[in-house]
Amino acid sequence: MRRFLPQTLPVWVLLIVIAGLLISQVATLYIVSRDRAAANDVVDLYRLNDRAFSLVQLMHDATPEERKATASGLFNATYALTVSDTPAVTSSIAGDDELAELEDILVGRLSKFGITDARVRRDPATQEADAPGGMVPNKDVGQVERDLLVLAADFAQSDKLTASLRFADGQWLNFTEPITPVGPILSFDSLPLYSLIAGLVVAMSIWSLRRLTAPYRMMETAVKRIGNDLKSPPIAETGSREIRAAAKAINAMQSRLRDYVEDREHLAAALAHDLRTPLTRMRLRLELLRKSPAREALAHDLADIESIASSVIDFAKFEVTEEKAERIDFWSLVEAIADGFEEVSFDHDDTRPRGMICIARPVALKRCVTNLVQNAVTYGKKAHLSLQRSEHTVTLFIRDEGPGIPQAQLDAVFGSFVRIEQSRNRQTGGLGLGLTIARNIARAAGGEISLSNHPEGGLLTELRLPLAA
Repeated sequence: MRRFLPQTLPVWVLLIVIAGLLISQVATLYIVSRDRAAANDVVDLYRLNDRAFSLVQLMHDATPEERKATASGLFNATYALTVSDTPAVTSSIAGDDELAELEDILVGRLSKFGITDARVRRDPATQEADAPGGMVPNKDVGQVERDLLVLAADFAQSDKLTASLRFADGQWLNFTEPITPVGPILSFDSLPLYSLIAGLVVAMSIWSLRRLTAPYRMMETAVKRIGNDLKSPPIAETGSREIRAAAKAINAMQSRLRDYVEDREHLAAALAHDLRTPLTRMRLRLELLRKSPAREALAHDLADIESIASSVIDFAKFEVTEEKAERIDFWSLVEAIADGFEEVSFDHDDTRPRGMICIARPVALKRCVTNLVQNAVTYGKKAHLSLQRSEHTVTLFIRDEGPGIPQAQLDAVFGSFVRIEQSRNRQTGGLGLGLTIARNIARAAGGEISLSNHPEGGLLTELRLPLAA
């Protein structure tokens, strides 16, 4: 279930905004619908009250026969009107409190015209054959007439209020008043407007979120770039005050980190370099000694110290040395390095891939590939190389014939001065900096190095680099 949920803050905020918009729209439409229904109810009661007053005022002085003639002349399908000796509303108990109050109002208002009783009820809509609801507006009529015909059809098909008023002589005046039909809140005419407003709100929300989250995206991009290359150019300090403040803080952090790293790299390089002078003097003095077991042991120790000093210098030079990135034919680079090792062979030597152009620091990338190949030859006896090109990356596969590395230590060997015992010990000349330097170079070029144990035996090293655009 969680995999279907948004994974980023802007999407979450956008979903919340859209959900809030939908809820507010639905709530607004519901409130408007209730208010319209309540207003229509009051208007319907007012219209019935007004019509009752007009009819009673017209008929109260007439004879029973004159009342019937008048009612017959005013009768129509929508506004039925009859005068009879029995009421159309037979029940003297109102259906609800509103109707009961309306009945009291009618009796009190019309008592001066001889009305002694009033009854009102609500009747459901009935579709009669001759009702205006069956009329179809002619295409040639004007817009006003068309609207009137449609409204008449709606009134004919709406619920009714039926009222019965008793005169002093016992005769009943019965008439109906159609309840005003409540039109839909959403229609084909109003839906485009609602959709346009909702679309504008969503578009403004997306634009606002992109503006608000710009510092976070900038920080994410900057931190990734600094992690890959500490010497990457600083971020432009432009935009809003928050964006400028974030960019300024990131640039300051990068500058302090670069100074911190360079100070220690220079220190390590200087120490390793200064060690060479006393080591050289010690080697010269050893040459003056006669051959003895102690002399050979000291010579071996001096060689180890010189190896350590050289490795530390190389490790420090990776960041200290200034070198510009260039377009490099990766196949030619790998082929040139492989020619220097007799134990290296290509799995598919008969086919040469094309278009493997990368952008990297030439000397550094050569050092990276050399370290990987040399590791495979040193610890795996033989190295088998193959290259594979995809849409955006090129991958160098290096498989050796050694014992491999325990699964739990595949990532640990990339640490500085980390060596695996037995096959990767000091007896084989390893110091634990080769893979560290190689991964740092690969990441600075936007690539990555990964290790895995090959199913057929040996260690499989994968160097992935992005292709040049």
